[in-house]
Amino acid sequence: MKKALLIPALLFGSITLQAQTNPAILSWIRNTTGLTGRHYVSGNSTPIVDADSANVQTVLYSTNWVYVRTKGIPGYVTGPFLDGNPSLATSQNAIFKLPLSPVANTGAPVATTGGNIGIFINGVALFDYRDGVSWKNSTNAIAGGPIPGGPGDGVWNRDAVLAEKGGFDCSKGHPAMGNYHHHQNPSAFKLDLSVISTVCNLYDADGLYVINSSAHSPLIGFAYDGFPIYGAYGFKNTDGTGGIVRMKSSYALRSITTRTTYADGSPVTAGPAVSTTYPLGYFREDYEYIAPTAAQPDYLDSHNGRFCVTPEYPAGTYAYFCTVDAQHNSAYPYAVGPTFYGVKTGVKVTSITEPVTTYNPSSSYTTITTGNLDVIIFPNPSNDFIAVQTDNAMYQDMHVAIFDMTGRLLQSSIINAGSTISYLDTRTFYSGEYLVRVYNENGAVTKKITITK
Repeated sequence: MKKALLIPALLFGSITLQAQTNPAILSWIRNTTGLTGRHYVSGNSTPIVDADSANVQTVLYSTNWVYVRTKGIPGYVTGPFLDGNPSLATSQNAIFKLPLSPVANTGAPVATTGGNIGIFINGVALFDYRDGVSWKNSTNAIAGGPIPGGPGDGVWNRDAVLAEKGGFDCSKGHPAMGNYHHHQNPSAFKLDLSVISTVCNLYDADGLYVINSSAHSPLIGFAYDGFPIYGAYGFKNTDGTGGIVRMKSSYALRSITTRTTYADGSPVTAGPAVSTTYPLGYFREDYEYIAPTAAQPDYLDSHNGRFCVTPEYPAGTYAYFCTVDAQHNSAYPYAVGPTFYGVKTGVKVTSITEPVTTYNPSSSYTTITTGNLDVIIFPNPSNDFIAVQTDNAMYQDMHVAIFDMTGRLLQSSIINAGSTISYLDTRTFYSGEYLVRVYNENGAVTKKITITK
């Protein structure tokens, strides 16, 4: 009898330990405040409040799997999509099933596909580089020439990040039949060092996280093979040493003017010549993979990742990184792909068919203390507004307040969980010094700013 009781006890202990230590259970932005989605419509810079809950609703787990219930709606404002996309971000009522112990694929690489290939920690879907359109060589032509579109032939596959840039919102996302998703690093256009889209000027949003070149980027998602996805920066060396550097894609644009061969030299049905209409990078096949050398530890492999130490995995893990260039603009293959590193067992399911435990942490996994609350306030000095930026709000709401030097509260706002930035209007303030306090129940930081007129 004692042995019969011991086995379930050991199993329960194993499951409990998983919940305490496995980032695939711990790392989700759970909606505990009733936050709902918001969206812009074209021509109106005031967001509309939606009925659907934002971020992740529930996290459940078994011995081998984690299940993430989400409506697929982020905490940041979505839209508008100015390329004519009529869709809005709408509830997906999704359950994502991911392996808790991912394994490397030792067979032939498995290509990523159109549609969901992973999930960000706010419950929003990850897509790969493609937009489902390829250069179609057929009798379906205009003026006797080939046209892009339709059920493409899969020879020259269009890159969504370049071809659909005009349809991304401020947070670099858009919906496909209501399924809001990112193909790329989910940090807002306006925060890039070189801003390549003006959509944030009228339709402001902040994205999932802020790129910080001085710190290891946060864990921002998981691919369908179960391996984690990080932002743009990591440790230079795979053992966690060498300081913080930008993780670099090992894919480079080919030196071509015509599209008649693949990167390996094999002939292929011709696509359009390189031009201002179809620039290099417009198609996935415009890139070639150049394997990094031992002297390039910060360059990623053909899947856009590497085995390395990260803050959440001090013993090391395979990890993907969302690659950007030196100006923080998205760099192919963007997140995961064009093939998976691991065995792809993750999937979107309609129900859970095994016994599971709901993850309910007794205390926040991301408890904020004064010592680790990272806050940036800019510009400082300022004359019309200040932006308060913190990654700590990824997991929990942060309050922002500005006081005069006598302690009188002048203005306040909230950075919602899953967001990263708040703006305070200082146009009516007199010249002088003020205090900005960023806080929640676990800690606070106060910084001094100067207003000049």
